[in-house]
Amino acid sequence: MSTARKYHTQVTLANGNVLVAGGTIDDITALSSAEVHNPFTGLWTITGNMNTARFFHTASILANGNVLVAGGTSGDGTALSSVEVYNPSTGLWTTTDAMNIARKYHTQVILPNGNVLVAGGTIDGITGLSMAEVYNPSTGLWTTTGNMNIARYFHTVSILANGNVLVAGGTSGDGTALSSAEVYDPSTGLWTTTGNMNTARYFHTASILANGNILVAGGIAGGNNVLSSAEVYNPSTGLWTTTSPMSTARVLHTQVTLANGNTLAAGGTGDLRTSLSSAEVYNQSTGLWTVTGTMSIARFYHTASILANGNVLVVGGTPDFISTLNSAEVYGL
Repeated sequence: MSTARKYHTQVTLANGNVLVAGGTIDDITALSSAEVHNPFTGLWTITGNMNTARFFHTASILANGNVLVAGGTSGDGTALSSVEVYNPSTGLWTTTDAMNIARKYHTQVILPNGNVLVAGGTIDGITGLSMAEVYNPSTGLWTTTGNMNIARYFHTVSILANGNVLVAGGTSGDGTALSSAEVYDPSTGLWTTTGNMNTARYFHTASILANGNILVAGGIAGGNNVLSSAEVYNPSTGLWTTTSPMSTARVLHTQVTLANGNTLAAGGTGDLRTSLSSAEVYNQSTGLWTVTGTMSIARFYHTASILANGNVLVVGGTPDFISTLNSAEVYGL
Protein backbone atom coordinates (compact mmCIF):
# COMPACT_ATOMS: atom_id res chain seq x y z
CA MET A 1 0.00 0.00 0.00
CA SER A 2 1.03 3.62 -0.28
CA THR A 3 0.57 3.98 3.49
CA ALA A 4 1.28 1.47 6.23
CA ARG A 5 -1.82 0.97 8.37
CA LYS A 6 -3.46 -1.12 11.08
CA TYR A 7 -6.92 -0.93 12.70
CA HIS A 8 -8.26 -0.05 9.23
CA THR A 9 -11.20 -1.47 7.28
CA GLN A 10 -11.19 -3.47 4.06
CA VAL A 11 -14.08 -4.28 1.73
CA THR A 12 -14.30 -5.84 -1.73
CA LEU A 13 -16.20 -3.50 -4.04
CA ALA A 14 -18.83 -4.54 -6.58
CA ASN A 15 -16.33 -4.11 -9.43
CA GLY A 16 -13.91 -6.53 -7.75
CA ASN A 17 -11.48 -3.92 -6.50
CA VAL A 18 -10.69 -3.66 -2.78
CA LEU A 19 -11.08 -0.49 -0.71
CA VAL A 20 -8.91 0.04 2.37
CA ALA A 21 -9.69 3.08 4.54
CA GLY A 22 -8.37 4.78 7.65
CA GLY A 23 -6.37 3.12 10.37
CA THR A 24 -3.23 4.36 12.07
CA ILE A 25 0.52 4.01 11.77
CA ASP A 26 1.47 4.79 15.36
CA ASP A 27 -1.60 4.08 17.55
CA ILE A 28 -1.98 7.83 18.06
CA THR A 29 -2.59 9.58 14.77
CA ALA A 30 -5.64 8.47 12.80
CA LEU A 31 -5.49 8.29 9.01
CA SER A 32 -8.05 9.80 6.68
CA SER A 33 -6.44 8.30 3.59
CA ALA A 34 -7.93 5.50 1.53
CA GLU A 35 -6.64 3.44 -1.36
CA VAL A 36 -7.96 0.91 -3.84
CA HIS A 37 -6.34 -2.38 -4.89
CA ASN A 38 -6.87 -3.71 -8.39
CA PRO A 39 -6.53 -7.53 -8.28
CA PHE A 40 -5.88 -7.72 -12.03
CA THR A 41 -2.85 -5.42 -11.95
CA GLY A 42 -1.88 -6.05 -8.32
CA LEU A 43 -1.47 -2.30 -7.85
CA TRP A 44 -2.80 0.19 -5.31
CA THR A 45 -4.25 3.59 -6.27
CA ILE A 46 -4.84 6.42 -3.83
CA THR A 47 -8.47 7.52 -3.75
CA GLY A 48 -10.30 10.34 -1.97
CA ASN A 49 -9.63 10.98 1.72
CA MET A 50 -12.35 10.43 4.29
CA ASN A 51 -13.71 13.63 5.81
CA THR A 52 -12.77 12.38 9.29
CA ALA A 53 -9.59 10.49 10.12
CA ARG A 54 -10.46 7.35 12.07
CA PHE A 55 -9.47 3.87 13.19
CA PHE A 56 -11.33 1.03 14.95
CA HIS A 57 -14.28 1.96 12.73
CA THR A 58 -16.52 -0.36 10.70
CA ALA A 59 -17.36 -0.56 6.99
CA SER A 60 -19.80 -2.40 4.76
CA ILE A 61 -21.06 -2.38 1.16
CA LEU A 62 -24.49 -0.85 0.57
CA ALA A 63 -26.96 -2.25 -1.97
CA ASN A 64 -26.02 0.45 -4.48
CA GLY A 65 -22.32 -0.45 -4.28
CA ASN A 66 -21.31 2.49 -2.10
CA VAL A 67 -19.43 1.91 1.17
CA LEU A 68 -20.67 3.10 4.58
CA VAL A 69 -18.04 3.79 7.24
CA ALA A 70 -19.14 4.47 10.82
CA GLY A 71 -17.65 5.48 14.15
CA GLY A 72 -14.20 4.60 15.41
CA THR A 73 -11.79 6.95 17.11
CA SER A 74 -9.78 9.91 15.88
CA GLY A 75 -6.81 8.89 18.00
CA ASP A 76 -7.32 10.86 21.21
CA GLY A 77 -9.33 8.03 22.76
CA THR A 78 -12.65 9.72 22.02
CA ALA A 79 -15.18 7.67 20.08
CA LEU A 80 -16.74 9.13 16.93
CA SER A 81 -20.41 9.30 15.96
CA SER A 82 -19.65 10.56 12.45
CA VAL A 83 -20.51 8.49 9.39
CA GLU A 84 -19.58 8.84 5.74
CA VAL A 85 -20.21 7.13 2.41
CA TYR A 86 -17.69 6.32 -0.32
CA ASN A 87 -18.77 6.36 -3.95
CA PRO A 88 -16.50 4.08 -6.03
CA SER A 89 -17.58 5.83 -9.24
CA THR A 90 -16.26 9.22 -8.13
CA GLY A 91 -13.72 8.16 -5.53
CA LEU A 92 -15.20 10.69 -3.12
CA TRP A 93 -16.55 10.50 0.44
CA THR A 94 -19.76 12.25 1.53
CA THR A 95 -20.71 12.87 5.15
CA THR A 96 -24.11 11.48 6.10
CA ASP A 97 -26.24 11.55 9.25
CA ALA A 98 -24.26 10.87 12.44
CA MET A 99 -25.10 7.93 14.70
CA ASN A 100 -27.09 8.68 17.83
CA ILE A 101 -24.26 7.26 19.96
CA ALA A 102 -20.52 7.67 19.41
CA ARG A 103 -18.86 4.27 19.42
CA LYS A 104 -15.75 2.23 18.61
CA TYR A 105 -15.10 -1.54 18.76
CA HIS A 106 -18.69 -2.03 17.59
CA THR A 107 -20.06 -4.27 14.83
CA GLN A 108 -21.82 -3.39 11.60
CA VAL A 109 -23.79 -5.60 9.22
CA ILE A 110 -26.07 -5.20 6.20
CA LEU A 111 -29.66 -6.37 6.78
CA PRO A 112 -31.68 -8.15 4.06
CA ASN A 113 -33.64 -4.96 3.32
CA GLY A 114 -30.42 -3.04 2.66
CA ASN A 115 -30.40 -1.15 5.95
CA VAL A 116 -27.32 -1.22 8.19
CA LEU A 117 -27.33 -2.44 11.80
CA VAL A 118 -24.69 -1.14 14.20
CA ALA A 119 -24.54 -2.72 17.67
CA GLY A 120 -22.59 -2.35 20.88
CA GLY A 121 -19.10 -0.95 21.15
CA THR A 122 -17.84 1.51 23.70
CA ILE A 123 -17.49 5.26 24.02
CA ASP A 124 -14.54 5.34 26.41
CA GLY A 125 -12.85 1.97 25.93
CA ILE A 126 -14.01 0.90 29.39
CA THR A 127 -17.79 0.54 29.53
CA GLY A 128 -19.64 -1.49 26.93
CA LEU A 129 -22.75 -0.29 25.12
CA SER A 130 -25.97 -2.24 24.69
CA MET A 131 -27.47 0.29 22.29
CA ALA A 132 -28.06 -0.55 18.63
CA GLU A 133 -29.24 1.58 15.73
CA VAL A 134 -30.18 1.18 12.08
CA TYR A 135 -29.14 3.30 9.08
CA ASN A 136 -31.52 3.68 6.16
CA PRO A 137 -29.55 4.43 2.96
CA SER A 138 -32.68 5.77 1.25
CA THR A 139 -33.20 8.52 3.82
CA GLY A 140 -29.64 8.81 5.07
CA LEU A 141 -30.92 8.70 8.67
CA TRP A 142 -30.22 6.58 11.76
CA THR A 143 -32.99 5.18 13.96
CA THR A 144 -32.50 3.68 17.39
CA THR A 145 -33.63 0.07 17.62
CA GLY A 146 -33.91 -2.40 20.49
CA ASN A 147 -31.03 -2.66 22.97
CA MET A 148 -29.03 -5.86 23.26
CA ASN A 149 -29.65 -7.77 26.46
CA ILE A 150 -25.97 -7.50 27.38
CA ALA A 151 -23.64 -4.57 26.70
CA ARG A 152 -20.60 -5.73 24.74
CA TYR A 153 -17.66 -4.82 22.56
CA PHE A 154 -14.92 -6.86 20.86
CA HIS A 155 -17.78 -9.20 19.89
CA THR A 156 -18.60 -10.71 16.49
CA VAL A 157 -21.62 -10.29 14.23
CA SER A 158 -23.00 -12.67 11.61
CA ILE A 159 -26.01 -12.47 9.32
CA LEU A 160 -28.03 -15.69 9.47
CA ALA A 161 -29.71 -17.39 6.49
CA ASN A 162 -33.16 -16.25 7.70
CA GLY A 163 -32.05 -12.60 7.81
CA ASN A 164 -31.68 -12.42 11.58
CA VAL A 165 -28.39 -11.27 13.11
CA LEU A 166 -26.24 -13.18 15.61
CA VAL A 167 -23.84 -11.41 17.98
CA ALA A 168 -21.57 -13.52 20.17
CA GLY A 169 -19.08 -13.04 22.98
CA GLY A 170 -17.09 -9.89 23.61
CA THR A 171 -16.62 -8.13 26.91
CA SER A 172 -18.78 -5.68 28.84
CA GLY A 173 -15.74 -3.74 29.94
CA ASP A 174 -14.24 -5.32 33.05
CA GLY A 175 -11.89 -7.60 31.12
CA THR A 176 -14.20 -10.57 31.63
CA ALA A 177 -14.98 -12.49 28.45
CA LEU A 178 -18.63 -13.17 27.65
CA SER A 179 -20.03 -16.53 26.55
CA SER A 180 -23.48 -15.11 25.86
CA ALA A 181 -24.99 -14.70 22.41
CA GLU A 182 -28.16 -13.08 21.16
CA VAL A 183 -30.16 -12.77 17.96
CA TYR A 184 -31.65 -9.60 16.43
CA ASP A 185 -34.88 -9.85 14.44
CA PRO A 186 -35.06 -6.95 11.96
CA SER A 187 -38.84 -7.34 11.62
CA THR A 188 -39.44 -6.62 15.31
CA GLY A 189 -36.30 -4.66 16.20
CA LEU A 190 -35.82 -6.90 19.25
CA TRP A 191 -32.97 -9.03 20.57
CA THR A 192 -33.50 -12.56 21.94
CA THR A 193 -30.98 -14.44 24.04
CA THR A 194 -29.82 -17.68 22.45
CA GLY A 195 -27.54 -20.49 23.61
CA ASN A 196 -24.25 -19.57 25.29
CA MET A 197 -20.96 -20.45 23.68
CA ASN A 198 -19.07 -23.25 25.41
CA THR A 199 -16.07 -20.95 25.88
CA ALA A 200 -16.30 -17.27 26.80
CA ARG A 201 -14.19 -15.20 24.41
CA TYR A 202 -13.52 -11.81 22.88
CA PHE A 203 -11.34 -10.64 19.97
CA HIS A 204 -12.40 -13.88 18.28
CA THR A 205 -13.51 -14.30 14.68
CA ALA A 206 -16.70 -15.62 13.10
CA SER A 207 -17.92 -16.55 9.63
CA ILE A 208 -20.89 -18.31 8.08
CA LEU A 209 -20.46 -21.83 6.76
CA ALA A 210 -22.00 -23.18 3.56
CA ASN A 211 -24.75 -24.94 5.56
CA GLY A 212 -25.76 -21.71 7.31
CA ASN A 213 -24.10 -22.50 10.63
CA ILE A 214 -21.65 -20.04 12.20
CA LEU A 215 -18.04 -20.96 12.98
CA VAL A 216 -16.31 -19.05 15.80
CA ALA A 217 -12.58 -19.49 16.42
CA GLY A 218 -9.81 -18.30 18.73
CA GLY A 219 -9.84 -15.08 20.73
CA ILE A 220 -9.04 -14.38 24.36
CA ALA A 221 -10.74 -16.00 27.34
CA GLY A 222 -9.42 -13.31 29.68
CA GLY A 223 -6.01 -12.12 30.80
CA ASN A 224 -3.39 -13.49 28.39
CA ASN A 225 -5.25 -16.75 27.76
CA VAL A 226 -5.28 -16.97 23.96
CA LEU A 227 -7.58 -19.69 22.62
CA SER A 228 -7.21 -22.37 19.97
CA SER A 229 -10.75 -23.63 20.52
CA ALA A 230 -13.52 -23.35 17.94
CA GLU A 231 -17.25 -23.94 18.03
CA VAL A 232 -20.22 -23.95 15.70
CA TYR A 233 -23.64 -22.30 16.18
CA ASN A 234 -26.69 -23.98 14.71
CA PRO A 235 -29.43 -21.36 14.09
CA SER A 236 -32.10 -24.06 13.94
CA THR A 237 -31.45 -25.28 17.49
CA GLY A 238 -29.85 -22.15 18.97
CA LEU A 239 -27.06 -24.31 20.36
CA TRP A 240 -23.25 -24.26 20.11
CA THR A 241 -21.20 -27.40 19.49
CA THR A 242 -17.47 -27.58 20.15
CA THR A 243 -15.53 -28.62 17.07
CA SER A 244 -11.85 -29.50 16.68
CA PRO A 245 -9.44 -26.77 17.86
CA MET A 246 -7.10 -24.91 15.58
CA SER A 247 -3.54 -26.23 15.52
CA THR A 248 -2.36 -22.86 16.84
CA ALA A 249 -3.95 -20.62 19.46
CA ARG A 250 -4.54 -17.23 17.88
CA VAL A 251 -6.17 -13.87 18.45
CA LEU A 252 -6.32 -10.70 16.32
CA HIS A 253 -6.30 -12.98 13.27
CA THR A 254 -8.62 -13.01 10.25
CA GLN A 255 -11.20 -15.60 9.25
CA VAL A 256 -12.98 -15.87 5.91
CA THR A 257 -15.16 -18.51 4.27
CA LEU A 258 -13.62 -19.63 0.99
CA ALA A 259 -15.46 -20.27 -2.27
CA ASN A 260 -15.21 -24.03 -1.73
CA GLY A 261 -16.98 -23.75 1.63
CA ASN A 262 -13.88 -24.18 3.79
CA THR A 263 -12.75 -21.48 6.23
CA LEU A 264 -9.33 -19.82 6.29
CA ALA A 265 -7.84 -18.50 9.57
CA ALA A 266 -4.63 -16.54 9.06
CA GLY A 267 -2.04 -14.79 11.20
CA GLY A 268 -2.75 -13.27 14.59
CA THR A 269 -0.74 -13.71 17.74
CA GLY A 270 -0.58 -16.58 20.19
CA ASP A 271 0.90 -14.71 23.14
CA LEU A 272 -0.07 -11.04 22.54
CA ARG A 273 3.56 -10.33 21.66
CA THR A 274 4.76 -12.48 18.76
CA SER A 275 2.99 -12.36 15.41
CA LEU A 276 2.07 -15.51 13.50
CA SER A 277 2.61 -16.20 9.81
CA SER A 278 0.81 -19.53 9.97
CA ALA A 279 -2.59 -20.20 8.45
CA GLU A 280 -5.02 -23.09 8.59
CA VAL A 281 -8.20 -24.24 6.90
CA TYR A 282 -11.36 -25.64 8.52
CA ASN A 283 -13.29 -28.28 6.62
CA GLN A 284 -16.99 -28.10 7.42
CA SER A 285 -17.57 -31.71 6.33
CA THR A 286 -14.92 -33.26 8.60
CA GLY A 287 -14.85 -30.64 11.35
CA LEU A 288 -11.05 -30.64 11.18
CA TRP A 289 -8.41 -27.93 10.71
CA THR A 290 -5.50 -28.45 8.31
CA VAL A 291 -2.36 -26.30 8.24
CA THR A 292 -1.93 -24.51 4.90
CA GLY A 293 0.75 -22.26 3.41
CA THR A 294 2.27 -19.62 5.66
CA MET A 295 2.01 -15.92 4.92
CA SER A 296 5.14 -14.18 3.65
CA ILE A 297 5.00 -11.78 6.59
CA ALA A 298 3.80 -12.57 10.11
CA ARG A 299 1.07 -10.13 11.13
CA PHE A 300 -1.90 -9.41 13.37
CA TYR A 301 -4.53 -6.66 13.41
CA HIS A 302 -4.57 -7.07 9.62
CA THR A 303 -7.64 -7.32 7.40
CA ALA A 304 -8.75 -9.86 4.80
CA SER A 305 -11.42 -10.19 2.14
CA ILE A 306 -12.42 -12.56 -0.66
CA LEU A 307 -11.60 -11.47 -4.20
CA ALA A 308 -13.86 -12.10 -7.19
CA ASN A 309 -11.70 -15.05 -8.29
CA GLY A 310 -11.97 -16.71 -4.87
CA ASN A 311 -8.49 -15.76 -3.67
CA VAL A 312 -8.02 -13.93 -0.37
CA LEU A 313 -6.29 -10.55 -0.03
CA VAL A 314 -4.60 -9.86 3.33
CA VAL A 315 -3.53 -6.30 4.06
CA GLY A 316 -1.47 -4.34 6.58
CA GLY A 317 -1.45 -4.94 10.32
CA THR A 318 1.48 -5.09 12.69
CA PRO A 319 4.17 -7.68 13.47
CA ASP A 320 4.84 -6.50 17.00
CA PHE A 321 2.40 -3.79 18.24
CA ILE A 322 5.15 -1.24 17.45
CA SER A 323 5.79 -1.13 13.71
CA THR A 324 3.05 -1.06 11.07
CA LEU A 325 2.96 -2.89 7.75
CA ASN A 326 2.14 -1.59 4.27
CA SER A 327 2.52 -5.03 2.69
CA ALA A 328 -0.27 -7.08 1.15
CA GLU A 329 -0.40 -10.68 0.03
CA VAL A 330 -2.79 -13.06 -1.70
CA TYR A 331 -3.80 -16.57 -0.67
CA GLY A 332 -4.75 -18.70 -3.67
CA LEU A 333 -6.87 -21.79 -3.73
